Amino acid sequence: MNTFPSPLDRREFLAATSLGILAARSATNPISAQDKPSAQSTTATGQTTPKSSDRVRIGVMGLGRGMAHVQSALATPGVELAWICDVDEKRLNSALKAIAAKHDQASAKAVLPQTTDDFRRILDDRTVDALVIAAPNFWQAPATILACAAGKHVYVEKPGSHDPQEAIWMVAAARKHKRLVQMGNQRRSWPAIQEAISKLHEGVIGRLTYARCWYNNLRKPVGPQSPAAIPAGLNFELWQGPVPRRDYVENLVHYQWHWFWDYGNGELGNNGIHALDLARWGLSGKQGERDHLQAVSYLGGHYHLGKTQESPDTGGCLFDYGTHGILWEGSSSHARRPDKLPFVEFYGEQGSLSIEGSGYRAFDMDGAEIAKNTGTGGDLIHFENFIEAIRGNQPLQAEIEEGQKSTMLCHLGNISWRLGQTLHSQSLKGNAEPSSISQSWNTTPEINNLWTRPHYAPGFAPQM
Repeated sequence: MNTFPSPLDRREFLAATSLGILAARSATNPISAQDKPSAQSTTATGQTTPKSSDRVRIGVMGLGRGMAHVQSALATPGVELAWICDVDEKRLNSALKAIAAKHDQASAKAVLPQTTDDFRRILDDRTVDALVIAAPNFWQAPATILACAAGKHVYVEKPGSHDPQEAIWMVAAARKHKRLVQMGNQRRSWPAIQEAISKLHEGVIGRLTYARCWYNNLRKPVGPQSPAAIPAGLNFELWQGPVPRRDYVENLVHYQWHWFWDYGNGELGNNGIHALDLARWGLSGKQGERDHLQAVSYLGGHYHLGKTQESPDTGGCLFDYGTHGILWEGSSSHARRPDKLPFVEFYGEQGSLSIEGSGYRAFDMDGAEIAKNTGTGGDLIHFENFIEAIRGNQPLQAEIEEGQKSTMLCHLGNISWRLGQTLHSQSLKGNAEPSSISQSWNTTPEINNLWTRPHYAPGFAPQM
């Protein structure tokens, strides 16, 4: 029988998700799968077809980014795409046509998935094993919590939560209901990236001291948030979901919500999460974080786009662990193409290691290359890991507690920027045992105001 980590009490959980002394918990208590027998399957590594008894039925929520998961489901033997869901009828119809075309190309006689604009219909289907959530950030944790309560396993896109409290709640829900929850930080499943992290932990560049991360883009101004009629076919009520109700405006649905705090987490939570997850993973040891996160400071502003959005378009966020640190730098509106920067760069006392694409290169202190490799990337291999975990064949590569430890960096960074101050951790000593000392970041009324959503739309508040 497969085992799940035991539930965390609030203080212990806050420490773990805030990158505290219990950060090794996920490594020492890996989740495997629900109580199903092991089965053979065809994956990116070329194994055989699964038994019919190990078929996994899934639903996909959100058909923008979610179309990549639809394609992964169609490409994975033994997976049945039972439902697709989107609040936009145009997206729903487009996805259904694409799926039908895929079946025609494969000469398949597979049944097309059922469609809905309300993902709760998927949760009501007792034959569905898992929900894939690719809805906006503000929906991710509430939908995960509901899915776990309904007995579904969950694959949830990054960042997974809208605020620190939701991060805590969603991990608690996975533990309470003993569900597998995978976060969509897919580089955790890429073989060459796994090799790079292993080499870092083995000391290929000596004791690690620092990591730098970058994200550059060439985004245009958001555009005016002008009142407008709700487009035909869009269920704006369900699109808003947990968010307190506002009238429909232009330049919000389906992407520009990222830059407004009621809905999104800015560039730090949109794309910074991928690099920060690698940096935190690499700088940690085999047993988890080496030291506590001590301070977070995010400086930046609206340097390119003006105040057409709430979150900054340019900035840098520093995470200080005392013995080592991480710097993330974001440039949303200037691609800085001549810089030719890697995705993440690690620095150690004997050299450096660059993560580039789906591979890496390591160098000594003189800049001579000492190791390199590249390998499979993309979404499919991470999706396959989720399916194989459900079948009982593999542990999750990006279990939700580990994922939310990285997401917490984004949340703390955004709180720092919004308050215009450096955040400092404070230990709460419940007793004299070192393992019981938990970090707390929610130490002032100002931080408390941003720690959780002050109000949820009626009927949408997460129920724990």
